[in-house]
Amino acid sequence: MMGGTEGGEVTCDIVIVGAGICGLATALALHRKGMKCIVLERSEVLRYEGGAIGIMTNGWLALDQLGVASILREAAYPLLGRKIIWLDSNRQQDTPFMNGSEEVRRLKRSDLINTLYNALPPDVVKFGHQTVSVKLDPQTNYPVLQLQDGKSISAKILLGCDGANSVVADFLQLKTTKVLARCVTRGLTNYPNGHELTPEFVLTIRNNTSVGRIPVDSKLVYWFVSHPWVQTDKNVSQDNELIRQHTLQVVRTFPKETLKMIEDYDPDSLSLTRMTYRAPWDLLVENFRKGTVTVAGDAMHVMVPFLGQGGSAALEDAVVLARNLSKKFLSTATDPRSIEEALDQYIKERRMRIFELSAQSYITGMLDIESTPLLLRFVFNVLRAILFRDAKRHSRYDCGTL
Repeated sequence: MMGGTEGGEVTCDIVIVGAGICGLATALALHRKGMKCIVLERSEVLRYEGGAIGIMTNGWLALDQLGVASILREAAYPLLGRKIIWLDSNRQQDTPFMNGSEEVRRLKRSDLINTLYNALPPDVVKFGHQTVSVKLDPQTNYPVLQLQDGKSISAKILLGCDGANSVVADFLQLKTTKVLARCVTRGLTNYPNGHELTPEFVLTIRNNTSVGRIPVDSKLVYWFVSHPWVQTDKNVSQDNELIRQHTLQVVRTFPKETLKMIEDYDPDSLSLTRMTYRAPWDLLVENFRKGTVTVAGDAMHVMVPFLGQGGSAALEDAVVLARNLSKKFLSTATDPRSIEEALDQYIKERRMRIFELSAQSYITGMLDIESTPLLLRFVFNVLRAILFRDAKRHSRYDCGTL
């Protein structure tokens, strides 16, 4: 799988950039299909940004294919439904989840990442390896990765799973991600004696601010606060105490239990970020492959979080990508054209799926934001009625067998 050249350049069959959910899942999918790879991770340790993650039915189907679903179900907290509360108009909407065919569970992001990592052979993930650029070798047309330490790696296949600010996506010359004029604070709160909350996702909305609350287990609660971005948010985003104070100010008119939940946050879990996304219409026309290089996960289709499908979509990517690569690579590993055909098939299978997820998430978010102009709100309602009449169809998607 790995060797050296006379000039000291390392050569590999398959290189994955990024050891987040998508990178680890892709490495595991390749491993299950008998293909060796390495994963380059810029951090010195595994990263758990986000605190917790929701996995819907489609995500569990992908985890079943990866062979880790049974382990994760033991650690996951089943959610029975979703409740939306509009404080200003005193309205409430309840939507059940678990009806026998649906499976929606919340789990710690660290549990998911650690489980994927532990299922891999040792030394697959190379920590402290930051990729700074990618180019094509003029003789072989294979990708060459330049690392921050000055070393370089040549790969037969390069898979970019390096998130919204992807170096591999830049190499592919994908359009830059767009920034929504909103930001989100995320955190975890521990209740030592138990929280006694119902196992459901509760979204409370007032004016332009939304507070989401989801139990992770009997003592831990994941929460987020979404509100319009202002310039001062940039000044507080690196200091946890400033984030806490700023967030409490944003939700000061919310119920007192909301304020108490935020006051008692776990300091290691807090983050404040802007919402970035690839425009749904761009996903229809982007060229996601150059030679034997492609992307997956947020590097391919980062989306606004209003549908909660970012993580599950990345798991689907991993299964579909490994399935298509295994059909070509194991028999014709030395033929770049066959690898390109496999990557093209992967992109073909994923394009409409990620477009629909991204579009539905964007439309859902625009309708949840009360400041959306009436004319746009009318347009989004029409689009939702035409394109997404079955609002939960996205969660019943099956990416197929590995």
